[in-house]
Amino acid sequence: MSDDKNPFPGENNTGHVWDDNLRELLNDPPTWWRIGFHASWIFVLVYTLLYPSWPLINTHFKGIMGWTSLGEYKQDLKAIEEVRAPYETKLASMTAAEILADESLSSYVVRSAKVLFGDNCSACHGAGGQGNPSYPVLADDDWLYGGSVTDIQTTITMGRKGMMPAHKAMVSEAEADKLSASIVAGNVVTEPLYMEKGCVGCHGVDGKGMAPLGSANLTDGIYRFAAADQTYSVKHTIMHGVNDASDTNTRDAVMPAFGGTKLSETDIKKLAVYVHKLGGGQ
Repeated sequence: MSDDKNPFPGENNTGHVWDDNLRELLNDPPTWWRIGFHASWIFVLVYTLLYPSWPLINTHFKGIMGWTSLGEYKQDLKAIEEVRAPYETKLASMTAAEILADESLSSYVVRSAKVLFGDNCSACHGAGGQGNPSYPVLADDDWLYGGSVTDIQTTITMGRKGMMPAHKAMVSEAEADKLSASIVAGNVVTEPLYMEKGCVGCHGVDGKGMAPLGSANLTDGIYRFAAADQTYSVKHTIMHGVNDASDTNTRDAVMPAFGGTKLSETDIKKLAVYVHKLGGGQ
């Protein structure tokens, strides 16, 4: 920095010079800067007068406009409910099948039930119904208890807990190998053990399962308990069953009930239509 002598006495500067020619001037700020500065503090003052701002001893200044985020939320919610009201009134008195048949209502339900599905179903069945590991896919046409919109509504309302007994006491390892291999190959009904071990009683003569029992279709190559070694996984199910309390290695497969206090009847109808329209409804 320079000494006390100002090397540019005719210039409006502080007398400080860096690097021989870098000077600190005393010019007034430009007009645009001064306008911006004053406009900014005026804006802050007006804003804090209009909206909640300054803290007080036991509360805060609530603002001339009386605005609150909760009040704005309630206004927005009221506006949404007014738009929904005509649809919701109709839904309450209609069956799920009638809603599905009404293009306008079913379109509304698909949009409004997306949040319901995300909150209640996606944790197990995936955001798009693709099914998370060991949980059913809702976007295909494979249904244990039937895929009509009425069947789906019943499933959501009452829940499902199918039961396949463990067969380790009546099926040998070698027999389980044969059965599991034939299931994965898609020709289980031609395997003599299918009849001999009583599989036909639950899965039917054609091996396609029975909706009243919730028994699986053994011919379509769709597996709830999908695995890299699918034959071994099927064998495990044969030997240890599904929801068999007598076997500690049994598969767990329970769909909780959402009827009663969990979801309203209208919400359940919405979900039934939404799931049906994911692409696999019958």
